Amino acid sequence: MRIAALQMNSGTQPGPNLDQLERLAGEAAAEGASYLLSPEVSVVFAENRDGLKAVAGPWENNPDIARVGGIASRLGVHLHLGSLAVALPDGRFANRSVLFRPDGSIAATYDKIHLFDATLPGLRNYRESETYAGGDSAVVTDAPGFSLGMTICYDVRFPALHRALAEAGAQVIAVPAAFTVPTGEAHWEVLLRARAIETGSWVIAAAQAGAHENGRSTWGHSMIIDPWGRVVAALGGDGPGVAIAEIELSAVEDARARVPALANARRFSLTVDASGPQVVAREDVSA
Repeated sequence: MRIAALQMNSGTQPGPNLDQLERLAGEAAAEGASYLLSPEVSVVFAENRDGLKAVAGPWENNPDIARVGGIASRLGVHLHLGSLAVALPDGRFANRSVLFRPDGSIAATYDKIHLFDATLPGLRNYRESETYAGGDSAVVTDAPGFSLGMTICYDVRFPALHRALAEAGAQVIAVPAAFTVPTGEAHWEVLLRARAIETGSWVIAAAQAGAHENGRSTWGHSMIIDPWGRVVAALGGDGPGVAIAEIELSAVEDARARVPALANARRFSLTVDASGPQVVAREDVSA
């Protein structure tokens, strides 16, 4: 089967972003892809919390969600909206990923668990927890012919989540993202390849790319990685595009058989010596 990562350059208004999503989805569907993944914050990439409040609606009767469902139905594909902001009653938002079936109905949703609260040298502070409420449930669901594990962006730095998804049967793990340029350049590919290798899973990562209306720049470099850690499709970092790969689920079984890390994992206890570091005496054999 063929799967596709849709790389976007989302702005601050839903209309143009959904137009871009529809165009890229159409290109991928025309190439035979049956599962399509868009980036994190595909619908609105706002400048700040106030900007998000002006355009992001609640879950119920949300016109943006309805439009994405319509795109999936028109193209006859599983369309995975990497994420959109959903207004919550407490004034914050859920960073929610939504998988649509080919008839436009919703197959599954996932709320981003790990929130990016960090200070990067030379850049402004990032405090996602001031705007978003973190989720608390991992999700594995059925996609076209495979079991799909759902994550969002910063989740990629937490191997335990990916192991749990694989142990629950995920054969493909989705990583929609909006990585900053400094962290993307340093860590993006190695993190994605590590998650694929550790779990013996296909990893599909759809990213935001380029300079955005909100003043931010994102790394891009969307890619699809096989269960042995090989990058089989990739884009650059300048702007929108589509990365497509043919995947074989037998590669999952093969990778997990060759290196059975999931099966060999053991529970263990941890003892911390509070008295301080131990000094180990050893014979001086230098001459």
